Amino acid sequence: MGKGLLPLLLVQKFGGSSVATAHHIAEVARKIQQAVEAGHQVVVVASAMGDSTDHLVDLAGQLVAIPSGREMDALLSTGELVTVALLAMTLEQNGVPARSFSGGQAGIKTSYDFGRARIEAIDPGPLRRALAAGITPVVAGFQGVTDSGDVATLGRGGSDLTAIALAGALKADRCEIYSDVAGVYTADPRIVPNATPLSSLSYDEMLELASQGAQVLQTQAVEYAKGHQVVIHARSTFLDEPGTQIEAEPVIAVKPAVTAVALNRHVAKIGLLGVPDYPGVAAYLFSSLANHGINVELVIQSLSHDKLNDIAFTISEHDVPKAKPIVQECLIHLKGQSVIIDDKVAKVSAVGSGMLGRPGVAATLFQALADAGINIQMIGTSEIKISCIVDRSDADRALEHIHHAFGLDGTEDVIEDD
Repeated sequence: MGKGLLPLLLVQKFGGSSVATAHHIAEVARKIQQAVEAGHQVVVVASAMGDSTDHLVDLAGQLVAIPSGREMDALLSTGELVTVALLAMTLEQNGVPARSFSGGQAGIKTSYDFGRARIEAIDPGPLRRALAAGITPVVAGFQGVTDSGDVATLGRGGSDLTAIALAGALKADRCEIYSDVAGVYTADPRIVPNATPLSSLSYDEMLELASQGAQVLQTQAVEYAKGHQVVIHARSTFLDEPGTQIEAEPVIAVKPAVTAVALNRHVAKIGLLGVPDYPGVAAYLFSSLANHGINVELVIQSLSHDKLNDIAFTISEHDVPKAKPIVQECLIHLKGQSVIIDDKVAKVSAVGSGMLGRPGVAATLFQALADAGINIQMIGTSEIKISCIVDRSDADRALEHIHHAFGLDGTEDVIEDD
């Protein structure tokens, strides 16, 4: 161990692109080995190799129209088991004592919500005993077991949640999330080439970015990290870059108004036109959607005219087939006039804790879109976020113009304090 370097307890998570091939797994094993040889205790969490989860979904679809949630989770959980066994073998060959663990063997207990289970409890005993014996645990991400012993998966991006939850339960010094990108950027660099990496973010900023379409971390994982004060370090598996540290509000002398911008193409807009204006209408509509597991994002209700209202809202485009008959039934029940469904929209968002109490942020964003000739269809805000729904064909240009308007490409921030 280097002089002055204290031993740490680290949780290191490697995503599917990091372990996509045997060569990649060998590289990851060397990275883990370096940390162990530096004197650190390491708990590893790994995802399924590359696109193997998608291949399993496709395989099931070739045989069964609607598979049961229990059997689908039993199938999908095998992808991570393959990875952790191969990674543990490789570490052993490199002289690092290692042992693979399924989610259940690692002490992760979940709810019975197959396909989107919640972590309800973690017994850190099995992993602590392995570490005490000098063994590096390699844990299958994305999964746990119910009280009855059935395997349940945690939803897309669930390996992030596995790693952060284990870090919290073990009281790890840091949770390192490795992927094929060098941390969190001011925008998706595939869309905005001059986007730059961020050295630090607050939990709230990362939570907003994740919920608005940034795909670096799963939203539920960030919520868990915030609740348990787990320090996250998002880094590249393949590049020696500093990455992004995510923790409680970083201490910065002057924060920019906007830290980063995000884009979500997978949204749809639904409008109920001419519904009666009386108490309980919105409650009936949104309760009906919630009872079918459909999450509503932005909501706009127009001013009443002739005792009628228009209500518009956004949902995930993947929920449109399920939502369509529900809103049609609601329209009939409420005696409304018509329903509009538009699945060709996108959501662009500007996020930054620096916009708190700072005038002019919304005006700058709206002017940037106006200058680009992009029409705003809906607007939603929180204390540290402004989101706009635009036509999907305008989405990339909208992201680029907002990124430039707030100086995130190196130009000077145009928002000044009064």
